[in-house]
Amino acid sequence: MCGIVAISGKEDVAGRLVGGLKRLEYRGYDSAGIATVAGAGIARSRASGKIVNLEARLKNAPLEGRTGIAHTRWATHGAPNETNAHPHLSGKVAIVHNGIIENYRELREELEAKGRVFESETDSEVIAQLIDAYMAEGQDPVEAFASALTHFEGAFAIAAVFADDPGLVIGARKGSPLVLGYGEGEMYFGSDAIALAPLTREVTYLEEGDWAVIRPDSFDIRNARGDRVNRPRVTSAVNDALIERGAYDHFMLKEIHEQSESIARSVTPYIHQATQTVRVPESAEALFAGADRMVAIACGTAYYAAFTAKYWFEQIARLAFEPDIASEFRYRRPVLPVSGPSLFVSQSGETADTLAALRYCRENRTPAIAVVNVPESSIAREAASIVPTHAGPEIGVASTKAFTAQLSVLAMLALSAAKARGHLLPGDEQKYVRSLLALPRKITEALEAQADVREIARHIANKRDVLFLGRGRYYPLALEGALKLKEVSYIHAEGYAAGELKHGPIALIEKGLPVVVVAPKDELFEKTISNVEEVRARGAEVILISDDAGIKAAGKRADHVIRLPDGDELSLPILAAVPLQLLAYYVAVTRGTDVDQPRNLAKSVTVE
Repeated sequence: MCGIVAISGKEDVAGRLVGGLKRLEYRGYDSAGIATVAGAGIARSRASGKIVNLEARLKNAPLEGRTGIAHTRWATHGAPNETNAHPHLSGKVAIVHNGIIENYRELREELEAKGRVFESETDSEVIAQLIDAYMAEGQDPVEAFASALTHFEGAFAIAAVFADDPGLVIGARKGSPLVLGYGEGEMYFGSDAIALAPLTREVTYLEEGDWAVIRPDSFDIRNARGDRVNRPRVTSAVNDALIERGAYDHFMLKEIHEQSESIARSVTPYIHQATQTVRVPESAEALFAGADRMVAIACGTAYYAAFTAKYWFEQIARLAFEPDIASEFRYRRPVLPVSGPSLFVSQSGETADTLAALRYCRENRTPAIAVVNVPESSIAREAASIVPTHAGPEIGVASTKAFTAQLSVLAMLALSAAKARGHLLPGDEQKYVRSLLALPRKITEALEAQADVREIARHIANKRDVLFLGRGRYYPLALEGALKLKEVSYIHAEGYAAGELKHGPIALIEKGLPVVVVAPKDELFEKTISNVEEVRARGAEVILISDDAGIKAAGKRADHVIRLPDGDELSLPILAAVPLQLLAYYVAVTRGTDVDQPRNLAKSVTVE
């Protein structure tokens, strides 16, 4: 989880840049660096490892300059070494970057064909190279930055400085957050308000697609079209806590919006960028090839992540996969796989029932794979293999970004199992990897339905019951949608397999009952639409969550529709989580419940 700090100031900035980086250490990183602009041009200092290594470099070779950028890098493209550390320098521009430039290989090849030489393995260096290329053609820094932005696909936050304009810093965001800060005769950029807290509490949270030009005594914010815009200036409530809500009303909404970044962090460590192939830890991959079956153990939302993964493991890897609830599994004395692994999914890594189930498997010599968000946790320490999710701290009790991070990592594991077992056809691995790499961008697209979801939530907020339906890989999503709604809104909600409707649940249907149907267009779509007809005939109010093809095929058979981006069998269940989370959130807000700390619930269940 990379971090950015930038200062356009009135006194030397190196020490304060390093101080800002220290406040971002909680994000996790493996290298750090700064660049400053002084009379001799751009100077930079970088070091692999912790910030203390960078401080040692700067003690021996201080950097002067009143303008600068700083970065903590968490390696995705290229090894965690000094060469790949940020800032990246090309000619008269230096940049720092969070996120993923999805089309960096095409851009790099075009630039190399024009004679440009790259020094790193990263996707980020193309940003500096492209801006510098436009400047070499005669554009000024602002024009060159704007021209380069039009070429980048993916999610990013960027800050850039320029050798020939010492007071200038330009920043941009798309899918990754970036904050603009106001000082006295100084201006700042930061990944969040925490980084800027020692410098200022007056900030603007740039909106999706915004970019901004700052100097010590001025700022200019523009939207994605290049139009000058005004964004709210607020006083941040940052204290010594590591996390704050920023411009969002609740942590839950903030964490829903952070999912493009958290998924990027969770997917990219398990992808070999050069070959677009899967590379999960060998300790996990080695357990798949000769496996007869797998068991997957979790609680709550993590269980629904494991349940979703069942469809991927069985349909893509052809490996029998049995998800189970930890509190049931641990007391049943279950029959374990003869030659396959057990899989444990937990956000905290400390869930009591899940940990007890892991110990049962260890006692019976069944190797355990841990998918957790805290690598130092008990479940991680006791598992044979750990595959972290890298979702980052999640403050809201109702899990959002941790859930989609779990799904993303489980998708990677399913592909690894398919590869180990010889069930990936030529080209399929790269196809699936590209689909997962596109998730950050598509999550941002899925969030565009927010206004529609808010309006639909008004129809649900005064209801007593809500029904969720799904088939196949969308059945666990129906269960998760029901759980999320009941967690934060206190409305009674149930999720069912759509094919089970006539086996009892249809008795619940009455006039005005909201029925949320998760049904992107797939091989089971028409069967699900038959269920839609059945509930509509009995007066239900149908909310359909689907892609463009599904919405078109459904016609007027839904009362409300929520659009999903296009995707495949791996990406669409992950994307479908977003509107379900938004729906639960806005229903809860409308009802006035405590969204972030619902009654009777705790974030981590460490007791039975």
